[in-house]
Amino acid sequence: MSLDTPIDQARHDQIIEEVLAAYPEKAAKKRRRHLTTAQAGEGDEAPSCGVKSNVKSIPGVMTIRGCAYAGSKGVVWGPVKDMVHISHGPVGCGHYSWSQRRNYYTGTTGVDSFVTMQVTSDFQERDIVFGGDKKLGTMIDEIYELFPLANGISVQSECPIGLIGDDIEAVGKAKTQETGKAVIPVRCEGFRGVSQSLGHHIANDAIRDHVLDKVEGSDFTPGPYDVTIIGDYNIGGDAWASRILLEEMGLRVISSWSGDATLKEMANAPKGKLNLIHCYRSMNYICRHMEETYNIPWMEYNFFGPSQIEASLRKIAAHFDAAIQEKAEAVIAKYRPMVDAINAKYKPRLEGKTVMLYVGGLRPRHVIGAYEDLGMEVVGTGYEFAHNDDYKRTGEYIKQGTLVYDDVTGYELEKFIEQVRPNLVGSGIKEKYAIQKMGVPFRQMHSWDYSGPYHGYDGYAIFARDMDLAINNPVWSRMTAPWKAA
Repeated sequence: MSLDTPIDQARHDQIIEEVLAAYPEKAAKKRRRHLTTAQAGEGDEAPSCGVKSNVKSIPGVMTIRGCAYAGSKGVVWGPVKDMVHISHGPVGCGHYSWSQRRNYYTGTTGVDSFVTMQVTSDFQERDIVFGGDKKLGTMIDEIYELFPLANGISVQSECPIGLIGDDIEAVGKAKTQETGKAVIPVRCEGFRGVSQSLGHHIANDAIRDHVLDKVEGSDFTPGPYDVTIIGDYNIGGDAWASRILLEEMGLRVISSWSGDATLKEMANAPKGKLNLIHCYRSMNYICRHMEETYNIPWMEYNFFGPSQIEASLRKIAAHFDAAIQEKAEAVIAKYRPMVDAINAKYKPRLEGKTVMLYVGGLRPRHVIGAYEDLGMEVVGTGYEFAHNDDYKRTGEYIKQGTLVYDDVTGYELEKFIEQVRPNLVGSGIKEKYAIQKMGVPFRQMHSWDYSGPYHGYDGYAIFARDMDLAINNPVWSRMTAPWKAA
């Protein structure tokens, strides 16, 4: 299938009906609202994908979502490197602290950087009965004694904390005054909201309430070209690849968070001239707050694939003067030979291949352009925890007839793959091995399958190589998909 070939919308609509037919009537009625095909827009408008989103998953149906604690601890706060992040509650959730999501950082682990460390209050039955406030206070003292270069602590509350009513705010306030370092309470109990999305929002609110105008930032003289990168978690070095391009076009990145970020960097953000947000879903809340409070404009940008990189560089440059705009064009021209070489090598091997995506955050739409730059076709995409505005933005990237699914169940995803039969699936670790057993090439698109970066021009070279390695690996010729065996 070439990029000019229409997607078979009628067939995709039929596949949805076949999948829904397996459900009881009540469940089918609920799930129907979450499955659709992209409809043609009016006139020059982009296709629309009006699915229902951000509602509770159906009990008894396996969902791939995470919880509010995962959204706060695992996404927003966990990558802040010079703070110790306490998983406050039982060790089961605390184990999620271990290693994080390949959020790369500079520094020495255990000395001035603590991203990959697991720190939990390890609640026991007695803590549930008598409360854990005293234990939390003792733990904070021990952390500062063990790690004197830690510049702050966040308390990431797990479900029991909210259920028993522990006052982590009072403990945080007392310890902040006592130590002179920030101790930030985050009410991100896992039961809050319908997915990890509310955890993002809660974490943003904690930044608003406890960091901006509360923590002292770095001492520097603001300039006319100061920008802040927000919502880039530096998975595999993504934020570094983005920063290179922004600095080459003459901008000064005064703060980049939360990947490879310090607490002072986060506090610097209100001094910038423009906030650049990469993961809209997880950080748009704090960007809106800074626009309202400090009059700092913000924009979403996309550094996946050369087409979107060029568009984003020009869009960013338009916020500044002609000098920055000229430098942006120079950056684009500088990397064009590199892009041409990448496409010449990989496009003949990948052109016409089809892709289905099911990821979180921004990836179900942002990576589409990178696939298309390689001549590939995204025929299905969906989010784990999106809101309506995410799907509205997705329409700008997809073609009419594209299969769209929200909070897709394991059954639905497998059936869609069986019927659509894409050449590649990009999703998460929970889906990876089941799909590979179906004989379908797979890339883990939450954390780049131990590769990366994928952002920027350098990342595009790695992205193209990885997709080629996945699809054209000779191992697939040794496997038979279940539907072919049948």
